[in-house]
Formats: sequence, C-alpha cells, structure tokens
Amino acid sequence: MPSLSPLLMPALQDRLVLLINHVVSREPIAAQRLRPLAGRGLTVHLAGWPGLLPPAPDLILGVTAAGLFERLEVPPPGAGGLRVEIDASNPARLALGALSGDAPSVSVQGDAAFAGEMHWLMDNLRWDIEDDLAGIVGPMPARQLAQFGRALRRSLSGVAARFATATTPGSGA
Repeated sequence: MPSLSPLLMPALQDRLVLLINHVVSREPIAAQRLRPLAGRGLTVHLAGWPGLLPPAPDLILGVTAAGLFERLEVPPPGAGGLRVEIDASNPARLALGALSGDAPSVSVQGDAAFAGEMHWLMDNLRWDIEDDLAGIVGPMPARQLAQFGRALRRSLSGVAARFATATTPGSGA
C-alpha cells in the first residue's frame, strides 16, 4: 500500500502556508518587513523525529515580492537563507507545549538579518481567531466559541502538565 505522506503532506503544508499568510496579511507592517527579503528561503526541519512515526518532511518556504510566503519543493539557491530546526524528539510533548504556549527548543542557522525578521514576526504576530470567526458567524457566537476554545486549551494544558509530571523520571510513574 503506498504511503499517503507524499500526497497528504504537501496539501497540509499548503494549508499551513495559507494560514501563515493570512496572519501576515492582517498586519501590513509584517509584509512590509518581509518584502526586502524576497527570494530568500526558510527551511523548517523537525529534528529528532521518531523513526517509528511516518517521516515528517521539511517545510520549505520562500519569501515573495509581496512580503508573503510560498511553499517550495527545494530551497532557493544562493545565500541569505535560513534553516530552523525544532526539537521534535518527543512529538507529544511538542504538541502539548504548543497547547500551553511553551516554546520548543529551536536551533537557527543562516542569515542573521533574516533570522531577526523571523524573530520579530514570531514575537509580534498573533492569529485573532475570534475576529475571523466573527466575520463568519457574527460577534456574539464568535466570542462564545473563542471562550470555549480558551477554556479547552486551559484544560488540555492542565492535563498535559499533569501527564508531563507523571511521566518525568523519578516521579514514581
């Protein structure tokens, strides 16, 4: 049976790029800061991904002249690129950390100016899901859905914290 990864992963990555571009386009200063970096590539690699799981391909992005991102098959040639390696040796902890807002362990290699702009984006851009939902379902249902989502996130973060404590070596588990 052929693996679904070659078919599924590009489609998932394309959706992720659409979401990233949506967030970037909501803040004109973000696209403005990215425009001078047009043509440069960003490779995101999940380092230490467990071999028992289906392989996780690198996410390779290029910066467009419009100050947005596009998914690429290979990094663009030339200097000025950036490689970001995220410690994914424990995918469950990585996912639970994302829920609780904990930043993963990251290694960055490449152009310092590009890295500085990516750092600025990570520090300053946030997805306002409540605002996006309000455009679809109206402000009151959007607020209620957002409150539910925040409560769910807090609950899952609590479960994750208890799980992490219970599975820490020396905790008696």
